[in-house]
Amino acid sequence: MADKKARVRKAPTLREEAEAARASAGPGAEPSKLSAAKNKLPKLGIFRILGRLLRPLRWLIPSYFINSWREVRQVTWPNRRETWRLTLAVFIFAVVFGTLIAGVDKGLDFLFKKVILKQ
Repeated sequence: MADKKARVRKAPTLREEAEAARASAGPGAEPSKLSAAKNKLPKLGIFRILGRLLRPLRWLIPSYFINSWREVRQVTWPNRRETWRLTLAVFIFAVVFGTLIAGVDKGLDFLFKKVILKQ
């Protein structure tokens, strides 16, 4: 039999905890349970104020942008070390790929001049 890898269980995010609390509270839930779940979510300060001011103008903002913003807020961003590591990987890949393309270009240039143009 093939070895099965042990599944690593991720800790639930604050949003998942809040949604679970909201779901377990039910439709006729006490406000205290729902507000406790809401208080676990991080407060965004100026964005919260802007959201309240712009709420009446929501019909002007296409739903695409609203949904995009929701998705961006759910992203798990890399830490500083991982960002530097990935940046270095992209830089090395770009240099290697550029060198490879330059070599192929030089080879095709030589082939074109010697075989086709016969110089």
